Amino acid sequence: MSGRLVEASKFLSFVLRHQPEAVGLVLDADGWGNVDELIAGTARQGKQLSHELIEQVVATNNKRRFELSDDGQRIRAIQGHSTRSVDRQFEQRQPPEVLFHGTASRFVAAISREGLKPGARHHVHLSAGEQTARAVGLRYGLLVVLAVDAVRMHAQGFVFHQAENGVWLTVRVPPAFLCRAG
Repeated sequence: MSGRLVEASKFLSFVLRHQPEAVGLVLDADGWGNVDELIAGTARQGKQLSHELIEQVVATNNKRRFELSDDGQRIRAIQGHSTRSVDRQFEQRQPPEVLFHGTASRFVAAISREGLKPGARHHVHLSAGEQTARAVGLRYGLLVVLAVDAVRMHAQGFVFHQAENGVWLTVRVPPAFLCRAG
């Protein structure tokens, strides 16, 4: 992905996940915002977005973070929201036996005590593959990959969802269901 696309993707993540009000965008409960309003609000902030650039970002984002409506008039982030205006409802799913979470070593002591919590986001994000968790965790420092005993959690009543881009979501993971992967 070119530098221009990476920059646009990061900006869209910021606006569509965390601060739509930064460009005067209003998101509905499912996270949808109007593309024309996004472009106009971004222009007021001195940034350049176009329908074409947005379509390129959506099509080429390797994590499939964004989705355009069928008519191309609305856009949303698939998951990862921290804004209160968004309350996406995902279908409950039976998780695989083990899920993974990549993090930095500096967080391991707190995770051992408190488990995984969503922080400002609505859900804890987990992956079905250890490689994906590694890629995520490397962004935060010295890598630690945690394995989640998802099948045991689910059997004890914890609810899991899977977003359209494959990311597994749950509201928290208590420490008893965690161990270091590998």
